[in-house]
Amino acid sequence: MAETFTTVAKFQYSSEAQIIKGRLEAEGIQVFLADNLTIDTDPLVSNAIGGVKLKVLSEDTLKAKRILQSIAKYSTDDEGKPIECPNCNKTQVELFSTITNLKSFVAFLFGFLSGTLPFYTKDKYRCNSCKTEFDIEK
Repeated sequence: MAETFTTVAKFQYSSEAQIIKGRLEAEGIQVFLADNLTIDTDPLVSNAIGGVKLKVLSEDTLKAKRILQSIAKYSTDDEGKPIECPNCNKTQVELFSTITNLKSFVAFLFGFLSGTLPFYTKDKYRCNSCKTEFDIEK
């Protein structure tokens, strides 16, 4: 019988996926990464192809998801302190990409190719508690 894999997580960069892969393998779960070499070669295509897919054997899906849920996934600042939501002051804040659909990707690509993108872009964050979206000013 052929072994089948199930995608349990997606990451924008392969370095993130490699860290989680190591954790799952330490728990005895066989892990396969898809599209990591493509994104390592050209990181700009990550959003277009859906990021690096972390896959496990179908029979290990539940165990892998439990481990993933136990790992803190919330954002921290440069000193390692949790980022707080300016609205509700909770620390359940995640970094997210503003390129979410074809229209925003085409706009990004046009700006990149025409040289009109700013050299410094701010990160966007979203609070999981109150759904507030905000920037971090440095």
